[in-house]
Amino acid sequence: MKITIITVCYNRKATIEKAIQSVLSQNYPDIEYIIIDGNSKDGTQEIIESYKDRISKYISEPDKGMYDAINKGFQLATGDVIGLMHSDDEFYDRKAISRIAARFENDNTIDGVYGDGIYVSNDKEERLIRDRIGGVFSLKRVKKGWLPLHPTVYLKKAVIDKHGLYNLDFKIASDTEFLLRYLYKHKINMSYIDAYIVKMRMGGMSTSLKRAFEVLYEDYKIYKFHGLAAISVVFLKKSIALRQYIVH
Repeated sequence: MKITIITVCYNRKATIEKAIQSVLSQNYPDIEYIIIDGNSKDGTQEIIESYKDRISKYISEPDKGMYDAINKGFQLATGDVIGLMHSDDEFYDRKAISRIAARFENDNTIDGVYGDGIYVSNDKEERLIRDRIGGVFSLKRVKKGWLPLHPTVYLKKAVIDKHGLYNLDFKIASDTEFLLRYLYKHKINMSYIDAYIVKMRMGGMSTSLKRAFEVLYEDYKIYKFHGLAAISVVFLKKSIALRQYIVH
């Protein structure tokens, strides 16, 4: 089984190399690695090109944002299963993709998998800020506002081909719409892996908080778009998460 991993980036010189090394160090043998760069100007391209002989496909050109770049990666992907490695993140350990592949190989009825993740500080110490435990999947949880942690989600290519790409009408929370469409509207069969998949770095306080509130507002539009009655629950949970983040 071939697993495609897609990294999209723009001006991520400080973190892109760790993301790349994290993918290349996986012990799973059949990985297609695709990097889509938005024509970075800060030295990101030079770092990527230093690994070019170990990257399956690499393009650098202007795009319409992160979700447009991910869509380009989807269209280039040839793996049986597709997932993302964001340019600020890393895999939790070398066995992450092996665990994902094993779950698909052991159950051919599932359409996708997801797992757990941790958030760490954006410094040399990489202090643990908090973790995100996915828990067993149920449609009832989705209806109440729960979604799996996006960077841990891996889907069969055939399912993506069937249900479509990221909706570019949503600029900063299209991942929410994408997951709702797949899990709530199309009710694909998801399986939970009880293990950490990714390690994510928290951004700078002012930038991240501003973006968090922007995402919150766009999430409101997305849940309204899908006609879910759980909007108030979603806002309550995310407000609590924001307060926890401010404390840290």
